[in-house]
Amino acid sequence: MKKIVAGENGSPSRIRRMLLGAAAIAALVPAMFGGVAGAQAQDYPTKPIRIIVPFGPGGLADITMRLAGEKLSGILGQQFVVENHPGAGGVAAANELLKSDPDGYDLIVMSNGTTIATSLFKNLGYDPQTQFTPISTLAWFDLGVFSNPEGEYKTLEDFISKAKAEPGYLNVATVNPGSSQNLAAEYFRKVAGIDVNIVTYRTSPDILAALIRGEVDVAIESPTAFSGALENNQAKLLAVTGSQRNPTYPDVPTAQEAGVEGYEVVGWNALYTLAGTPDDIIKKLNDAMFEVAGMPEIQKRFMELGTSARALTPDEMAAQFEKDRARWAEVIESAGIEKR
Repeated sequence: MKKIVAGENGSPSRIRRMLLGAAAIAALVPAMFGGVAGAQAQDYPTKPIRIIVPFGPGGLADITMRLAGEKLSGILGQQFVVENHPGAGGVAAANELLKSDPDGYDLIVMSNGTTIATSLFKNLGYDPQTQFTPISTLAWFDLGVFSNPEGEYKTLEDFISKAKAEPGYLNVATVNPGSSQNLAAEYFRKVAGIDVNIVTYRTSPDILAALIRGEVDVAIESPTAFSGALENNQAKLLAVTGSQRNPTYPDVPTAQEAGVEGYEVVGWNALYTLAGTPDDIIKKLNDAMFEVAGMPEIQKRFMELGTSARALTPDEMAAQFEKDRARWAEVIESAGIEKR
């Protein structure tokens, strides 16, 4: 038998060196391939982050996201830049995001209106539930049922009682067919079990004028849009559509408190990004959104805007989206609203 000499081929020392070399290579493989995303997430962010808003400047989504962006910049140490890409029911903004990479540097604002659009359009052009991934909600807001202060409806119960006594006679005003307000009215008609006519107008001022002239009995609109009318006693807020009372109008009952059991319509704005973005980055952004939503100054400013700040986890946001999508799909179908 040949004597084994240290240093020869097959010797213990050579085998040991080979094993150590293999272990080193094995340790490098995750960093070279699967570990890249982890390293990026650990350092993220290293450059400015873009928030794409599918609405024009000055709207609620634009204002709230600019306020949030300032706070996010302070938390994460990079500038958050808001870009407005209005038009085509959010398609323009979605297409802009689809041009980017799933690295967390391009975000988009989605709203409950997106859940409506998935059923309202024959071909939306993108799938928000598979091509995008949720980060968190930020702003929550409800709608209101308004009457003429000089009219006969002092409470929501007054209106419902009259509607049941005279089916097919009363009119409810909203903005354009397929809007959140319009579908909220369709849903209200169904849940309350009343036969009323839903009359659509182009703008909120048009609705207010019709309410003042007595052309319609009630209107469903955002309290923010009618805040001036409420201050000037041109409109009376009978009820809000959320599950809780609006902090700006704490004396006004919810529709459920007013007897419309099971009726709840709450709008929201949320941050999304591209599907495939590393989970570590999503978590870092979500943690920052929770911090922003809990800031007293943000809570105060949002309340002044007629909304409230509240964050959700990505899983909670995904569940909220699907809940709203399924509800509005049913409302659109039952109301016979033609797809666009």
